[in-house]
Amino acid sequence: MSERNTVLRSMHDAGLATWFGGSLMGAVGLNGAAATADDPTERLKIASAGWGRWTPVNATAIGSHLVGAAGLLASNADRVAGDKRVAAMSATKTGLTVAALAATAYSRVLGRTIEKAGGAPVQGVTESDPRTPSDLGAAQRRLRVVQWSIPVLTGALLAISALAGEQQKTTSNRPRVWDKIRMALM
Repeated sequence: MSERNTVLRSMHDAGLATWFGGSLMGAVGLNGAAATADDPTERLKIASAGWGRWTPVNATAIGSHLVGAAGLLASNADRVAGDKRVAAMSATKTGLTVAALAATAYSRVLGRTIEKAGGAPVQGVTESDPRTPSDLGAAQRRLRVVQWSIPVLTGALLAISALAGEQQKTTSNRPRVWDKIRMALM
């Protein structure tokens, strides 16, 4: 393919890498560090402050990824329409992107619920304390699952993006030996 899409590809890849890395660091580093605060009533405040600072960066990264992905899809529309493998990969990427967006949005909703709880005593951002209000504990349990789904989904997107790059290699678009033999026999 002779057409270059360096800016779109960079937006796509850098945005996705930031989305993946930020969600993983937040779950491991930020939430983990907040859980070590001596005062159980300060843990949610600390994590909420960190997530509040990260949210605009994350939104920008996701936006960059989406603009890059849409641009790449538009510039490769002929390949998507003409190659079943590329179409299947594109459909998979779209599905994973929608799932990652939904998980990210739901995580933010749960995070806001936890943020409003402010000074409630907790073991950690996603772990209740015996004194934690039950509605907060329920939000924490849901967030415990959702926070890990984001790096899983975005990590899968990274792997599919690597496959997409491999599919664009010239050799990937050449008929395979067996395809050549089959076509010669027809």
